Amino acid sequence: MNKYYFSYSEYLKNIFPFKVYKIALDAGFTCPNRDGSAGYGGCIYCDNKSFSPNSKGERKSVHEQILKGMEFYRKNFNAERFIVYFQAYTNTYGPAGLLKELYDEALSFPDVVGLSIGTRPDCLPDDVLDLLVDYSNKTHLSVEIGLQSMHNETLRLINRGHNYEQFSDAVMRAKQRGLKICVHVILGLPGETHEMMMQTADALAGSDIDGLKIHHLYVAEKTLLEKMYNAGEIKTLALDEYITLVCDFLERIPSGVAIQRLTGELKGEFLIAPEWDVSKRVILSALEKEFARRSTHQGILCESKVSCHSELVSESKI
Repeated sequence: MNKYYFSYSEYLKNIFPFKVYKIALDAGFTCPNRDGSAGYGGCIYCDNKSFSPNSKGERKSVHEQILKGMEFYRKNFNAERFIVYFQAYTNTYGPAGLLKELYDEALSFPDVVGLSIGTRPDCLPDDVLDLLVDYSNKTHLSVEIGLQSMHNETLRLINRGHNYEQFSDAVMRAKQRGLKICVHVILGLPGETHEMMMQTADALAGSDIDGLKIHHLYVAEKTLLEKMYNAGEIKTLALDEYITLVCDFLERIPSGVAIQRLTGELKGEFLIAPEWDVSKRVILSALEKEFARRSTHQGILCESKVSCHSELVSESKI
């Protein structure tokens, strides 16, 4: 057990009596800030090929992707059961009938014990949430919502196509239905100060979330962010800066929130920057060493009531 933060692997061990691994899928969805509903071009950093392996090359069927994922995790990690992760783009952005068909296909495998649905706060209308409740009643279900930052000026800059108020509303309606929520944030977004990033942490601490994924901002090929980076308009974080930020962030997050991810992509043919030239294991070790140096851990500021207030942070600049 990690004594510094509540890891996702520990969370899964607490729920399941067998080894469970996530299989990431590209189910063929798009996003409202790509098709014109909320904007065009997608987020400035977004190229799914850089983080979703099933988005590379010709997309296989959901059935084929699951079989391939099962084979990989059984062979390499002795996996026994699986959570199917609808990862690429916005996986609630479609007619309810299509969503049901895809989710049912994933659950048709006897060894699939859960679903994780990646989406956006502006793509969770009440009828979709009601559908997700149906699945939460028969399997382990988590809704993964991309927020990235609670600052609306940042969301506009990165072309998210939604605002923080929509996120807050979506989480409230989902939690009212008893759904489990995992939130994605990015540290090091253009123009964001340390204070701004910690305000996002404090806001999430008051949101009753169940899981958290933290990524560092990285530059992928063929994105608007690459053009901004090459023009000298942005810079990426150094590794030591990121380690400090993550520890600062997690100190503000309640200890019961499962930390599903602690870094973005570190290498690959699509990665431009930053080039840290380290493995995930090295980063996790550095985080633990920094927590040990501080004699702190996830949620310590909640425990001391210095942070983690129940009133969500709002901005006068919106």
